[in-house]
Amino acid sequence: MKNSKKISVIIPFFNAEKTLERAVNSILKQTYINFELILVNNNSTDKSEEIAIELSNRDKRIILLNEEKQGVVFASNCGMKYSNCEFIARMDADDFSFPERLEKQINFLKENSEIDAVGSLIEYEGKYLGKGLHKYVEETNKIITSEEISRKRFVELVVINPSIMFRKKSLEKYGYYENGDFPEDYELFLRWLYKGAKFAKIPEKLLIWNDSDRRLTRTNSIYSEEAFYRIKTKYLIHFLKEKNPFYPKVVIWGAGKKSRKRSDLLKHYGIEIQYYIDIDSKKIDGKKVIDYKELLSKKDIYILSYVNNHGASQKILEFLISKNYKEEKDFIFI
Repeated sequence: MKNSKKISVIIPFFNAEKTLERAVNSILKQTYINFELILVNNNSTDKSEEIAIELSNRDKRIILLNEEKQGVVFASNCGMKYSNCEFIARMDADDFSFPERLEKQINFLKENSEIDAVGSLIEYEGKYLGKGLHKYVEETNKIITSEEISRKRFVELVVINPSIMFRKKSLEKYGYYENGDFPEDYELFLRWLYKGAKFAKIPEKLLIWNDSDRRLTRTNSIYSEEAFYRIKTKYLIHFLKEKNPFYPKVVIWGAGKKSRKRSDLLKHYGIEIQYYIDIDSKKIDGKKVIDYKELLSKKDIYILSYVNNHGASQKILEFLISKNYKEEKDFIFI
């Protein structure tokens, strides 16, 4: 029999006894009520499973599954494969959804048939909001439209994974999470965009994103900076083949050690680096590294900016636009 519920909310959990009930209750108290909540226990050794059983006995909208393969990829996919609802929403066991989240996201997807997945702005909760993470949350919350998300895909994961709702048909079309030596949420994001999916955001804070000391991004090497750049480079190659009319030739903005190390990954795919652009006179030799002021208006090059300082990136953006370069068409930030 066809499921009468419109939305499946998927929450995988592992040893989340301190936060699981709050996360679940934030879904049970949604203004939109036509949903099922799928909890996926991933070999918890604390009281998480007991809490989940008690909650499911209390509310028949809760379905409790078990996934023996360890990892958020397997647990998330388990819940999503079980679902036969039209829409799927993701959340983590330590996060919190505001009451109108599901209602606003399903209405958005119904009104915007071209959009495959919709996220939201987030409110940060945790003790690790240092300068870097603060800037990440702040900048991510500024990126809202489908076009902006596409342009910034190689900068960061600009749609926070537990904030998204997507169409089940899009999941079947573009694929589930994949397991590997890479951040699974970023890989799915890049793969979906590469295959033609469109992401957007509701310009409101609909999720509290909890950053605990147990978050996998802090404890697992697949979320390291190196892992992000490896998967980023893989999909950047696909992007360049489609967008760069001078492929496989590129110009790199940023001649420092970090920029060169990251851009060197391109060479493994046969990319030819014509030269570097920089502002530091110590690095400029006039041949392999040129001064950015020498860059002519719109010439036969495609620029990849590996400068990750936000203030500098903004200045590079303004400079290139002043020289008639268009973001994504003539250059992109990495």
